[in-house]
Amino acid sequence: MITDRARNIPSFIVMDVLERAQELERQGRDIVHLEIGEPDFPTPECICEAARKAIKDGHTHYTHSLGLIELREAICQHYLEHYGVKVGPDQVIVTSGTSPALFMLFSSILSPGDEIIISDPHYPCYPNFVRFLNASPLFVNVYEEDGFEFRLEDVKKRIGSRTKAILINSPSNPTGTLLSPAHIKEIVELGLPVISDEIYHALVYRGKAHSILEFTERAFVLNGFSKAYAMTGWRLGYVIVPPEFVRPLQKIQQNFFISAGSVSQWAGLAALRKAAPDVKRMKSIYDQRRHYMIQRLGELGFHLRVEPVGAFYVFASAKHLSAKSYDLAFEMLEEAGVGVSPGIDFGQNGEGYIRISYANSLENIEEGLNRIHEFIKRRRSEGRFPEKRLSRK
Repeated sequence: MITDRARNIPSFIVMDVLERAQELERQGRDIVHLEIGEPDFPTPECICEAARKAIKDGHTHYTHSLGLIELREAICQHYLEHYGVKVGPDQVIVTSGTSPALFMLFSSILSPGDEIIISDPHYPCYPNFVRFLNASPLFVNVYEEDGFEFRLEDVKKRIGSRTKAILINSPSNPTGTLLSPAHIKEIVELGLPVISDEIYHALVYRGKAHSILEFTERAFVLNGFSKAYAMTGWRLGYVIVPPEFVRPLQKIQQNFFISAGSVSQWAGLAALRKAAPDVKRMKSIYDQRRHYMIQRLGELGFHLRVEPVGAFYVFASAKHLSAKSYDLAFEMLEEAGVGVSPGIDFGQNGEGYIRISYANSLENIEEGLNRIHEFIKRRRSEGRFPEKRLSRK
């Protein structure tokens, strides 16, 4: 018998969009992918060379369950240089991507019936992990007019005796917005342990990302190599935790995952030591795409009340086109050949929005937005969308 836990876990809708797009491509359709949150750049050569050397030197066996000491020390040095915080390598646990890190971390702080505060909209997998562990996500709506920051009075109303932590993600997936230092400080002052997903910290185009560890030691950091270093397939992440959580998490790692991949860890060490120029180059290109996408979306009638300044997403209200973002996303895919992510994937408060990724070439972004423009015009001519003047420069 299939368990209810396995049967009832929701799908990751963006993957449903991607997989349908791939089906259409196999049928000969040309699809512009603006749905997936994956760098389109190849992994930098210095990282690949380190992996080849690791294989040649025979570093293809289990590592320490916490991860290579050299990599953990480099992560600590990274946090010291970028945020001015001192972390011991014995507080770092290297994982096979940030998803296992998230599972392990939630397993260590949430018992059945416990609660964790999560923004709505949010990264879709957060609440799925929580529910899989028989705990409860407590959603607090965040709004575009507030820069998608928590309203502290709304958070306070949700805190109860079984609320174990609050989760923040800055820069955010899906909104691309950045939490201000003042707001992070206010979240810390609520008195709850804070879990900070910092996976997009290297991709900030205006302002500066601040680690939760600058404000409190009573916190947990999730980070990794996928986004900044174009290493999604290498499956390498890490979690930084208070000392008392290290041994419990280490035992979970030993039992469920043994250790992160050895070759990927040596590659990650090269990323931290050598790939800064590559990250700077990729970041500059992302920023060019970001500016272009914001401008074009405005011309197409998608008015953004807050500018996304991090990650590689624009979370645009499409309520003037449809109240059902799921239907709209699949209609854009089938009729226009453009993949976007429906806002409903990111929570009930994301309904009416679509997330558009600029992790694709400027040429493909331009083509995708041209297709969306024609899709909207055609729908309006058919009377299926409200009349609204579109400009196109």
